[in-house]
Amino acid sequence: MAEDWAADVKKYAPNADDKAIAGLVRYLGIALQNRDSALVSFSDKEEVVRVRDNFLKKKLGLTASDAELDKAVLAVGEKLKADRSKNRVTVYYLLADQFGKLSAFSA
Repeated sequence: MAEDWAADVKKYAPNADDKAIAGLVRYLGIALQNRDSALVSFSDKEEVVRVRDNFLKKKLGLTASDAELDKAVLAVGEKLKADRSKNRVTVYYLLADQFGKLSAFSA
């Protein structure tokens, strides 16, 4: 699956950091090879929990309440509402950016 992840991220974050995008693509690795796992379904409650627990809490080390983190995830979903396909790289980039954690991926 050949995607231009950077182009998709830059639709929502025009000044996006290419190194951070590349780092996210590396981090997501195998998940991006399958169309289904490369996308985020905001209507699936389990998916929102997965993004919150595995990405925001485990990877980014955030300690805010579940309600606060869920709100952040759903806010990104709202921002991407016009797009039928919500790419995982874009969702994670916007979340990492929102919490000031892009440096975790741009090293």
